[in-house]
Amino acid sequence: MICVDTFGWLERLTDGPKSEEYNQVMEGVHPSEIVTSVVSVYEVYGKLRPIKGEANALAAIAALKSTRVAPVDERIALEAADYSLALKLHFADALIYATARRFGAILHTSDPDLRGAPFVVFH
Repeated sequence: MICVDTFGWLERLTDGPKSEEYNQVMEGVHPSEIVTSVVSVYEVYGKLRPIKGEANALAAIAALKSTRVAPVDERIALEAADYSLALKLHFADALIYATARRFGAILHTSDPDLRGAPFVVFH
């Protein structure tokens, strides 16, 4: 099981400089084995809509929805708060990290705030 955070999704969806790395990671597993935090759905849509328009942003969200989109529940919220304190993570990063941990997934990211965290592969 893997989890790709917002950085990874945006690289893949915009053909960013690290898109090939993320393509290899994501194409190596079935979409049902990719956990996506609902936080990434919010962030990807919010970042793409102003630059690519609503239709393109919604098309990008369809790619995220082909994976296992995990909502934030009370348990993830509390675990995220603990990770935030322990790893000094911001709100969204902590929620995404807690989601990955909940599912036992390895988190793939290019977010420098997550570099060196346990169970994280930094691209």
